[in-house]
Amino acid sequence: MGERRGARRSAAWFGASGRAGMIHRSWMRSQGFGPEVFDGRPVIGIATSASELAPCNVHLDRVADAVKRGVWQAGGLPLAFPTMATGETLMRPTAMLYRNLMAMEVEELIRANPLDGVVLLSGCDKTTPAMLMGAASVDLPAVMVTGGPMLNGKFRGQDVGSGTHVWKFEEELKAGRMSEEECFFAEGCMARSNGHCMTMGTASTMACLAEALGMQLPGSAAWPAVDARRFETAQAAGRRVVAMVAEDLRPSAILTREAFENAIRVNAAIGGSTNAIVHLLALAGRAGVPLDMADFDELGRIVPTLVDLMPSGRFLMEDFCYAGGVPVVLRRLIEAGLLHRDAVTVTGRTVADEAAAADCWNDEVITSIDAPFQPPGTGTAVLTGNLAPEGAVLKQSAASAELLTHTGPALVFDTAEDYHRVADDPELDVTPATVLVIRGAGPKGYPGMPEVANVPVPAKLLKEGVTDLVRVCDGRMSGTGYGTVVLHVSPESVAGGPLALVRTGDLITLDTPARSLTLHVPDEELAARRTAWTAPESPYRSGYTWLYREHVLQAHVGADFDFLRGKRGSGVPRDSH
Repeated sequence: MGERRGARRSAAWFGASGRAGMIHRSWMRSQGFGPEVFDGRPVIGIATSASELAPCNVHLDRVADAVKRGVWQAGGLPLAFPTMATGETLMRPTAMLYRNLMAMEVEELIRANPLDGVVLLSGCDKTTPAMLMGAASVDLPAVMVTGGPMLNGKFRGQDVGSGTHVWKFEEELKAGRMSEEECFFAEGCMARSNGHCMTMGTASTMACLAEALGMQLPGSAAWPAVDARRFETAQAAGRRVVAMVAEDLRPSAILTREAFENAIRVNAAIGGSTNAIVHLLALAGRAGVPLDMADFDELGRIVPTLVDLMPSGRFLMEDFCYAGGVPVVLRRLIEAGLLHRDAVTVTGRTVADEAAAADCWNDEVITSIDAPFQPPGTGTAVLTGNLAPEGAVLKQSAASAELLTHTGPALVFDTAEDYHRVADDPELDVTPATVLVIRGAGPKGYPGMPEVANVPVPAKLLKEGVTDLVRVCDGRMSGTGYGTVVLHVSPESVAGGPLALVRTGDLITLDTPARSLTLHVPDEELAARRTAWTAPESPYRSGYTWLYREHVLQAHVGADFDFLRGKRGSGVPRDSH
C-alpha cells in the first residue's frame, strides 16, 4: 500500500507505507473494519462526554450512534471516543474547576489522533464551552451537537423547571409552606427524562449560543433530548461534517468577531445565563478574537428580551422548541438590524440565509421586537466601580426591580459555607436593606468559581415575606437561579480585589442604571485596610488543583488557563513507530 501524497490528515496514519501504516491499520481492523475504510475517506472523530456521573449527558452514546449513521452515509469513517464529562449536578467543588481540563483534553485528543474532522457531543453546561474551546484551539472542521433539554417538569398540574424550582421549593420549605415529603416527591417531577436543564439555565443558554455562533446546525439547540428529531439532527451533523472536511471549513472561519457579537445579542434576547459571559470570553480567547466585559453591556443593552422562559419568565425549553427555537430569535433580530447577517455557519451558509424561513408558532413564548417580553436594557448588566474595577455582572431580568438601585450595610462572609451555617439563625442581624457579601468564591479562591453566589435569603426574612436581598459575590450562580445577585466581581477577593477589604457595616450602593457598584469607604481607609491585608495561603501543593490555582485567569477574561489561550493548530504529531 503506497503512501498517499497530498492526502487528508488521517492519511499520515492510515495511508502510510511500511511498518507504521501496517500498525495503524491492523489494530483498527481488530474492531472488524474492512480494508476498504482505509481508502482515503475522511476520518471523523465523535467526541462524546456521555457519563453516568453526568446525568445530563448520559444519553449521548445514543446520539453518537446517530452521528455515525450520518458519517457513513456521507462516505466518511466515524470513530467515537470518550472525553471527561463536567457535570454540574454531581462534581465537587464545582464543574467549573474542570472546564479547562476538559478543554485541554478535547484539544489534545483531537490533535493526537488520525482525525480530519470532529463532531462534539455535549450536554451539561460546562461540557459545551469546554468542547468548543478545545476545538477552537486545534482548528479542525467541527460541528457541535448538544444533547437537548429534558421534557418539561410537571408537578401538581403545573410546569416546573429544573434548577429554578429547586430554589423555589427550598424557600417554601424554609418558610414552612412545604414539607420534606412534598419536596422529595417533587424531585422526580422536575427531572423526568434524559437531557439537560429545560429552563434557560447555562446548559440551554450555551446550546442556543453554539447555534447562534454558527457552530451547531440551525434549529438543533432546542429539540428535547428524547425527541426523535434530536437524533435526526445528530445524523445530519454526521453528514455535514464530512462535507466540511472537503470544504476545509474550520472553526476559525466561523468563530469571528461578528459571530461573537451575534451570540452576545442572542444571549440578551433569550434571557440567557450570566455564565455565558465567562464562557464566551474564554472561547474568544482561544479563537484569538478580541472581546471584553464591556462588549456584553454595550451590545446587549439595546436588545429586548424576546423569550419568556424560566427563570425570568413562565415557559420552558420544550415550549421554546415548538415555538420555533433559535432560528426565530435570529430572524427577528436580523429583521431589526441587530445581527451581522453574513456571519458564516457550519452549513457554509450565512446566519441570514438559515434564519430567513423561520416561522414563530407561539408569540407568547417568543415575543416580537415591537411587543417584547422585557424591553431593551433589562438584560445582563455589566457593573464597574471601586468594588469591581474589572467588572461584575447582574442578570436584571431575574432580579427584583425595586432592588436594582439600592444602598445598604454589608453583612460579610468569607465563604458561602460560613453564611449557610447561620442562614437559619432567627437572631441573625439582617434586615431587608442588608447587602450580603459572599467572598472567597472566585476562580482562585474556592477554587473554581462555583455557583454559590445566589445564597438563599435568611430564614428569618423569608418568614416575614421577604423574598430577595442584594447579594454580592466573586463567584457565579446557576443559570437556573434568580434574585438580585451581583456576580463575577473581578478581581476576586483572594487575588486582592477590593471585595477582600469590605467589612460588615460598610455601605454598598448598587446602581444598575448607572452600571456601578460602589463601596462607601474613603480611599485612605481602603489603603490602610490593604496594607493590613494578607492573601490567604493556598492549601494546594500539588495535583490539578494546584495547577488550576497557579494558572487560572480572572473572570473578566474568561477564567481560562493563561497557557491555553490562542490556537495551536492541528499539525500531525511525530510518529514513533
